[in-house]
Amino acid sequence: MDIYTKTGDRGKTSLYDNTRLFKDDIRVESYGTIDELISFLGIAKNYVDDKEIYNILEEIQNKLFTVTTNLATKDKTKIKFYIEEIDIKRLEEIVDIYMGRLDNPKGFIVPGSSKKSAYVHVARTICRRGERRIITLARNEDIDQLVIKYVNRLSDTLYAIGRYLEEDEIKVKY
Repeated sequence: MDIYTKTGDRGKTSLYDNTRLFKDDIRVESYGTIDELISFLGIAKNYVDDKEIYNILEEIQNKLFTVTTNLATKDKTKIKFYIEEIDIKRLEEIVDIYMGRLDNPKGFIVPGSSKKSAYVHVARTICRRGERRIITLARNEDIDQLVIKYVNRLSDTLYAIGRYLEEDEIKVKY
């Protein structure tokens, strides 16, 4: 199978439903940023020595493919998998577990006292950028509100995990 199709040589790409868009279209930016997040979570997993967190990050990677499929499809009849409320509840449970293990800390910290926490915090910032791109898209297109809600909750989840993984809690000094 050839991975080069040459159909993108003029700056366009095909969505899942074969709609053609320019590669800098906000829809492509949206799912491309989530794709970047999927890959960066792959890097983060390699620095996490906690099997439970490793499995959570992998679970999130898999769920993000549902997010990208939804974002990369204009024709809603072609979408086979959707984000559901249970997916959002799962993220909320993870936040509650890890923030609870930290005794629900307050205040800002300087992220990255370890490689594992630093990588998760970078993933969090990619997630937030992805959310901003999706919000821009949603102002002009009909986007499943559960996709938006999931990505919003995911940044909270990555924050909780990143903070939990900090080896030293370095408070911000203003």
